[in-house]
Formats: sequence, structure tokens, C-alpha cells
Amino acid sequence: MHKKLHLNDEIIVLTGKDKGKKGKIKSFIKKEFVRIKGINIVKKHSKPNPRISHTGGIIEQEANIHISNIAIFNKNTGKSDRIGIRYNDKGIKKRFFKSNGKNIK
Repeated sequence: MHKKLHLNDEIIVLTGKDKGKKGKIKSFIKKEFVRIKGINIVKKHSKPNPRISHTGGIIEQEANIHISNIAIFNKNTGKSDRIGIRYNDKGIKKRFFKSNGKNIK
């Protein structure tokens, strides 16, 4: 399976509590989950650990989102879009928006 989404792609959330919000992909987890900067913020309770001088408390952090719940954001149209793959003359893969055919990045 070819991974069409890459790090630092600007995406839009399609479903869930953060529907409609935009952000950039921060990391991938096990090929099907992503973390997006500033999206799906959850509160995590952590215990204090004196060995590493970590005080306990409530920490806010990004949680995972399944890739089926996000789509790449097309700035030209202002909407979510699908990604296509085409090869140039030298055989190098290039990603493009399916709606208008323009290359990504």
C-alpha cells in the first residue's frame, strides 16, 4: 500500500469532535494513525516520578486520529481533496490533487 499522505501535509478533519479543523501532520503511528499538530487534544493524567524530576499533573497532548477521518486540504479550492499519483518523464512519482490536477508542493 502506497502512503499518499506525508509529514507536514496540511490536512482537514472530516469527522469527529474536531470536524473542519486544519493542521499539519506531526507523525505517523502504525501506518494507519496520525498525530496532527493542535488537533484532537486530550488530557492525560500522569503520576509524579522523582527519579527524573517529573511533577505529576494533567498534561494536554495530541491523540491519534485514523487516516480515514482526515483528507488533504487543497488551498486553491478551499476544500478537502483526493490525491493521485503520476510519473514524470524520469519515472519519479509525483502527487497531485484530483480536483484540479495541480502538483502537491
